[in-house]
Amino acid sequence: MTYTNTELMVSAAASKLRDDDSVLVGIGVPNLACNLAKRTHAPGLRMIYESGTVGSNPSSLPLSIGDPVLASGALDVESLMDGFSYYLQGGRIDVGFLGGAQVDRRGNINSTVIGDYDDPDVRLPGSGGACEIASNVERTLIIAPHEAQRFPEEVDFVTSPGYVDGPGGREEHGLRGGPEAVITDKAIMEFEDGEMYVASLHPGVTRDEVADATGWDVRFADDLDETTPPSDDELTLLREELDPDGVYL
Repeated sequence: MTYTNTELMVSAAASKLRDDDSVLVGIGVPNLACNLAKRTHAPGLRMIYESGTVGSNPSSLPLSIGDPVLASGALDVESLMDGFSYYLQGGRIDVGFLGGAQVDRRGNINSTVIGDYDDPDVRLPGSGGACEIASNVERTLIIAPHEAQRFPEEVDFVTSPGYVDGPGGREEHGLRGGPEAVITDKAIMEFEDGEMYVASLHPGVTRDEVADATGWDVRFADDLDETTPPSDDELTLLREELDPDGVYL
């Protein structure tokens, strides 16, 4: 079966999740990735949504974090404040999914402004819960289209901290965990010594394509892999059960 870039990203994101992980999900690709993982290799995955549902098992595709389908069959429904304070700030969530307008070489994310903060070229939606997620989960997974303007050497504004300014940056600020991987439509990037490097290229993508779409002299792994494409079973689950109308795919 042939697949799209989005389906490859969903499959790659799902592969980063482990059985018995607790995951602060999001809508769209992260939601599909979590539900795909739960139905394949990680049946013990516990999905938590920002709206306060814990242990969600949505019977159909949720269209927002406030979709009632997330509450039906959930283990618990908390207030937004309790979800963030007891679960997230309390260090009880393993993984968080994030995206943003810019992601730099240290995994810092900008979703606040493009340009100068006081006189921006573009003002963006801001943090929402993203800064809290990036600061408190053990592993952050970032999903973003791979374009040079989205991957500058340094973000215009740090909305959600990655490894801040390098090794020891998170510890200095009292932050838990850190970014584990950045999944794009061209590659999977991982981190070493607080800096992003290319761990695998998607099938058909070249080093030059990734280098041209990255705003710094990005390093490639010595044992550079090719990203494993989604299996036929995964594609069937995605297309027939998880997103049959193609809302996000």
